[in-house]
Amino acid sequence: MAAGKSPFQRSTYRYSPLLAFLLIPNSFLHRSWGKFLFSAADLLVGLFIRTILKLRGVPENLSMLSVIVWLFNPFTFTIGTRGNCEPIVCALVLWVFICLMNGRVLQAAFWYGLVVHFRIYPIIYALPILVILDPHVFRSGQKPSLQFWDPRQESPQNRSVTRLAQLLCPWFLLKSALTRERIVFSFISAAVFFLFTGLFYHLYGWEFLYEALLYHLTRTDPRHNFSIYFYHIYLQYNRKLSILEKLVSFLPQLIVQVVLVLSFAQDLPFCCLVQTVAFVAFNKVMTAQYFVWFFCLLPLVLAWSKMKLKWKGLSCMTLWVAGQLHWLMWGYLLEFKGQNVFLQLWMASILFLAANTYVLVSLIRDHRFSPVFVCLEKTSKGGKKLQ
Repeated sequence: MAAGKSPFQRSTYRYSPLLAFLLIPNSFLHRSWGKFLFSAADLLVGLFIRTILKLRGVPENLSMLSVIVWLFNPFTFTIGTRGNCEPIVCALVLWVFICLMNGRVLQAAFWYGLVVHFRIYPIIYALPILVILDPHVFRSGQKPSLQFWDPRQESPQNRSVTRLAQLLCPWFLLKSALTRERIVFSFISAAVFFLFTGLFYHLYGWEFLYEALLYHLTRTDPRHNFSIYFYHIYLQYNRKLSILEKLVSFLPQLIVQVVLVLSFAQDLPFCCLVQTVAFVAFNKVMTAQYFVWFFCLLPLVLAWSKMKLKWKGLSCMTLWVAGQLHWLMWGYLLEFKGQNVFLQLWMASILFLAANTYVLVSLIRDHRFSPVFVCLEKTSKGGKKLQ
């Protein structure tokens, strides 16, 4: 790009040209510019985590411990310093949360459209964001009221069942969905997404559209990775996968995402966390950099967790790390020793999925449901307040 050429001339470049533009100083300033940029974004994520927790009234000691969980996580700072852009994506996602918490819906919509263009996976947060843009929370000229941290707060038991019954009613769905805030957010974020996408399509053509966006929707990677689907894809790589096979791999993701949104959308950070863990765990391709996507959200919910480090927390960390190390052992034997251990590697992927599922279930069971926003009371025509 610095020479006026397309970044997609590099065969493995599958990101927005915005990333290549940000890294142009690598060519004339310093070759490690990108690593400094990503490390700065890593620190910015820590600042945003503290800002969000402060807005929600989390005590200073818990807030600092949560920030430490991000800043001193060996996975996160290794990914950023090795030259990966995920910290920028995490910072943008958290900034969207901050904008929403401060009632700046237009700003949130702009940055959300940008981050989805930059990295397609935050599209999964669209539904919970639209759910929380409730007219009884976001009112014209008023800053939304935030629900502050309360260690005694317990999760309502029937919330998801009630919400599911409401959403199955067509009239309720139509009436509640078409609100000013939701329409504005959808329009602005979509406009920003298509503006940048159209600009780069004009500059780089179909190659950009396929490599930066469509590739991630149709990606089938025959190389070994953490996903349970890799072995089937490897065996069937020379044969085009049928629609049924693609649907079978997509359905678990879709079902889990819908259930999680229906259950936890009002508790936005927690909803996005469990969505991301599930999305990564059930994805057709899973690599270590994907873990950063949910590590940046984990500190936002620790203050509401009833999980004790001893022993439940330790068991979650041990099982997750052990599952990964077990997989890496077989990956090493395959990649570096040339041994035919594909079946053992696939079994290790299944065990790692089980570890991710255990962690996901544990997070949900030990979480105190806490809506980010307080719903304002409705007022009838006679001036009476309705609940």
